[in-house]
Amino acid sequence: MTKLTRALNQQRGFTLIEIMAVLAIMGLVVSLVTFRNFGTSAAEDLDKQAKRFQVVVDMASDFAVLNQQELGIRIEPKTNEYLFMWLDDEQNWQLLEGEKVFSAYQLPEKFKLELELEDLPWVEEDNLFSDGVFNETLSFDQNRVEIGQDETNKKLPPPQIMLLSSGDITPFSLLMMYEPDFSEDDPVYYKLNALDSAPIERLGPLRNPDE
Repeated sequence: MTKLTRALNQQRGFTLIEIMAVLAIMGLVVSLVTFRNFGTSAAEDLDKQAKRFQVVVDMASDFAVLNQQELGIRIEPKTNEYLFMWLDDEQNWQLLEGEKVFSAYQLPEKFKLELELEDLPWVEEDNLFSDGVFNETLSFDQNRVEIGQDETNKKLPPPQIMLLSSGDITPFSLLMMYEPDFSEDDPVYYKLNALDSAPIERLGPLRNPDE
């Protein structure tokens, strides 16, 4: 075997060891990142969920104004979901599809949602949602709006929160909560508040839902 052949073989062997070392380092980095992700606290996770809701609702309000489209948000506390909807030409509510960011979103099971629409301390009596155009379900009042719809078709339940093309938003307070049953962790709460237009307000972390 010539000196040149030996040199080439040695170089190939060194390159293989180097690659293996790099792969080992990469595996270590991935494991550290994975460990950090799993180590994220519930409070940090809830903070991210609250921020997401705040940003997406503000985006939806802008979407409603720019597209002159009446939108709504349906909160489902039993399934920890919130869904974005739009009002079609026949005054029926449809799921807002085609925009991934507005797809139905479900919070992790460890968190809970609670929506409040009435008796909000910051709501003024003279606002869009107290003039009779909207009924107590915050959908269009059937007696005030002409509807041409087939009653045989199954309808989606109406949204509790309206995002109007005028920029107006139903006053609401959404409580996102983490209340562990079998853990020493402290409970954590976030509040998302809206008066009558975007942007909505995010408060937290709170140690008490009444703060």
